[in-house]
Amino acid sequence: MNLKKWIMPLILLAAAFAAKAQTQVWNNKQCAVVLTYDDAIDVDLDNVIPALDSVKLKGTFYLIGSSPVISKRLNEWHTAAKNGHELGNHALFHPCDGSLPGRSFVSPEHDLSKYSVAREVDEIRINNTLLKAIDGKDKRTFAYPCGDRKIGDVFFYDQLKNDFVAARGVSSGMQMADQVALDNVDCYGINGQNADYLINLVKKAQQSHTLLVFLFHGVGGGHN
Repeated sequence: MNLKKWIMPLILLAAAFAAKAQTQVWNNKQCAVVLTYDDAIDVDLDNVIPALDSVKLKGTFYLIGSSPVISKRLNEWHTAAKNGHELGNHALFHPCDGSLPGRSFVSPEHDLSKYSVAREVDEIRINNTLLKAIDGKDKRTFAYPCGDRKIGDVFFYDQLKNDFVAARGVSSGMQMADQVALDNVDCYGINGQNADYLINLVKKAQQSHTLLVFLFHGVGGGHN
């Protein structure tokens, strides 16, 4: 993927924040646009953060605590956080529900359907401790690995609401501020769509004065 083609949408996103709004909801801006990047992959540090910094934007990077990209590039994550990027929690081992269709990639060791709620909660809190050791912060957001919110019939995040500001899901949508479900914030997953697609979503958010969250799994590499 050519990184240059992402610069224009990023500039447009910056403009969304700079424009004057008809409402006071988003700090006198027309909308709120959030850029999120999952899984702690090399291209986040190699491509994404330099691109964001070049247009004075900040991103949220949801880190898997066990990822070798954290241990090998710890100082770079620390610098990113120091420069205003959020380090979010994407669980310690990124467990997903392997009992669902299309989940052959899930290892038996990290199959969420075989977890207890206590294990999932403990691992997420351990990852919070790791992230605090990197950025020194007590407040951050969480992102559900694979968008999975339940173990059996239990919403495990109910036991973590005091540990996080909010949790991002994977369902597409935009909401007004008073409509946002902080335990399952909607987002638009980006995987091969062109710049026009992103720009049109930003324009829609500006017109409707809503929250727009983008989910990336790499820019110029990674999972995309």
